[in-house]
Amino acid sequence: MTLSVNLNADMGEGFGAYDIGDDNAILKIIRSANIACGFHAGDANTMRRVVENAKKEGVSIGAHTGFNDLWGFGRRRIQMKASDLENMIAYQIGALQAMAAYAGEKVTHVKPHGALNNMAAEDEDYAMAIGRALKTVDPNLIYVALSGSEMEKAAERLNLPLAREGFCDRLYDDNGNLVSRAVAGSVIKDPKVATEQVVRMVTEGEIISMSGKRVKRRVDSLCVHGDEPTAVALAAMVREGLEAAGVKILPLTEMKLN
Repeated sequence: MTLSVNLNADMGEGFGAYDIGDDNAILKIIRSANIACGFHAGDANTMRRVVENAKKEGVSIGAHTGFNDLWGFGRRRIQMKASDLENMIAYQIGALQAMAAYAGEKVTHVKPHGALNNMAAEDEDYAMAIGRALKTVDPNLIYVALSGSEMEKAAERLNLPLAREGFCDRLYDDNGNLVSRAVAGSVIKDPKVATEQVVRMVTEGEIISMSGKRVKRRVDSLCVHGDEPTAVALAAMVREGLEAAGVKILPLTEMKLN
């Protein structure tokens, strides 16, 4: 059986006159784009531009939803009512749907960003709030969820399409969650190290934690953080390494999920 996986990247994370990351270069490597929707980063012009460029490259389009935290780039933890979070997610999905309409494209997945992703991985209320927003706006939206997390469970409870996510450029703890960015070395910058990690994830179904523990995880999609200076080189080597291992790289819309 031929193994397959999706390669995604967080992008569109500039704002106004400022660009972050080389979105055009990354779009030539990945197969699905997580586009910031104006809360942690991004704006209408940026969203529309990235959507149009993604279409040219045959890359599927997703909403990269985050906390309303431009100053902190969505990487600061915020406590809020689950109902408020649900509305906030729905609002951001709608914003990207509007920009996608200009290109004749559809939003096909949703992936939480930064601190929201980390909190929803462990908090059932947050995970379910995100899932309810997807189900209400469009029940066909794929919930991109950290593998083994509360988000994965929420997607299953709500009967949503589910893509279990792993990270190319982050270290994991013994519970299979991401190590905090506050910990030195938690972000992988060496493309060779990242490639070894993801090939193991896909071909052997396991993660090696920061302490050396083996954690079993199914992975349907792999993420590269587009704001990192090493993102393009890392994504390119990861894709090359996966394909050399016999893994087919597909858009989320072509993956056999759930």
